[in-house]
Amino acid sequence: MYDDFERCLRAVQSKDARFDGWFFTAVRTTGIYCRPSCPAVPPKARNMRFYPSAAAAQQAGFRACKRCRPDASPGSPEWNVRADLVARAMRLIADGVVDREGVPGLASRLGYSTRQIQRQLLAELGAGPLALARAQRAQTARLLIETTSLPVGDVAFASGFASIRAFNGTVREVFALSPTALRERAARGHPAAHRGELSLRLPLRVPFFPDNLFGHLAATAVPGVEEWRDGAFRRTLRLPHGPGVTTLRPLPDHVACRLALTDLRDLATAVSRCRRLLDLDADPVAVSDVLQADPVLTPLVTKAPGRRVPRTVDPNEFALRAVLGQQVSTSAARTHAARLARACGEPVTDPAGGLDRLFPEPAVLAGLDPELLAMPKPRRDTFIRLAGALANRQIDLGAGSDWQQAREQLAALPGIGPWTVETTAMRALGDPDAFTATDLGVRLAARELGLPGTPAGLTKRAAAWRPWRAYAVQYLWATGEHAINQLPA
Repeated sequence: MYDDFERCLRAVQSKDARFDGWFFTAVRTTGIYCRPSCPAVPPKARNMRFYPSAAAAQQAGFRACKRCRPDASPGSPEWNVRADLVARAMRLIADGVVDREGVPGLASRLGYSTRQIQRQLLAELGAGPLALARAQRAQTARLLIETTSLPVGDVAFASGFASIRAFNGTVREVFALSPTALRERAARGHPAAHRGELSLRLPLRVPFFPDNLFGHLAATAVPGVEEWRDGAFRRTLRLPHGPGVTTLRPLPDHVACRLALTDLRDLATAVSRCRRLLDLDADPVAVSDVLQADPVLTPLVTKAPGRRVPRTVDPNEFALRAVLGQQVSTSAARTHAARLARACGEPVTDPAGGLDRLFPEPAVLAGLDPELLAMPKPRRDTFIRLAGALANRQIDLGAGSDWQQAREQLAALPGIGPWTVETTAMRALGDPDAFTATDLGVRLAARELGLPGTPAGLTKRAAAWRPWRAYAVQYLWATGEHAINQLPA
């Protein structure tokens, strides 16, 4: 929307936080850029410029506002809604692919040339992949500077910078402060965390209704891998440079996040995966506008605006767990997954205790003796086949995957039907329009509400809910009394 000047101007003049992350406002006379909701007095319209990304504003020579911290605003919901090349590239950049594999690695994952990637991102976002990754490195550096006692030199390399000089130059250019001054400014009254442990706020768009989100994660938690403790969801993370543990606590206007990392270079990736897990870049107002247009859903949305879709930090893990959960109870699925984690999962050290395993990787599970899986033979065979296909990358469910292609690849495996495909699309791929029309809970809720009870009839009726059918599923599920709909005590 950044190219609609009047619409952006109205959002800035009303300080509308709903548009934070959608675009950035640069002020020609001051040389700074802000989020739309910046509390400062709005500048004159003739001095404003609007950019689609923080990287584009930085490339144009603007520095981040010290008051509203635009680099820390929620991410654009566009990248979670769309499945085109630019959206797939942005999800991969957020996951740290450019820092780890460079632009050629990004292009290879997407199946395009580096020139095509560069051209597409420049055309839509005003910045190429290197500039976008640089903006992310700057935000990671700021988090480490402000929340840890790490020496500044260690912060530079943990943030992904190749040299101290590049780190110092970027921080000064983006934040108009040296790294040391940035730390001193943030440290007043805020003690830094110990090395390798960080506490941060994950911003989100309100309204935020966390009950079904955290209720689902807690009810399906695999012992040793995940747990609900003291009002927070905790789980282990498989990260590029070593395992980590995250603790996520819902609060009214943000999620408090505690990260224990083996290697601080994984900070940006860990934050990105936690945000995806909790669907924190969603636009709840856009969702409500569509779903409330249906009189059947209106009271459900009005009662609990801002429901999110519980997703995953590991798409491969979720797909495998979806097969374990076919035609069994939530408790039985947890039991199956826990057995696999205990038998095959890589050990992890949890500073707080309680978690001790990563969920096994597909390559490990593909080599299991099927007889060790306590489930019917057809489901055992499906599980092993899926693990093999994921291990061999015959199926791509990652951040940059093509949603439709992934659906087709899953459906081609014997034993994987519509429920598994759409559940995986909803929670592993992150498709906001995935729709589990065959799900028993969805069908029961539909009948209670007077909606069609057959998958075909319900799918036809749900066309009016597009592109937010995954959110409609959350509202339908929430009509039941299952534990997944309740925030745990």
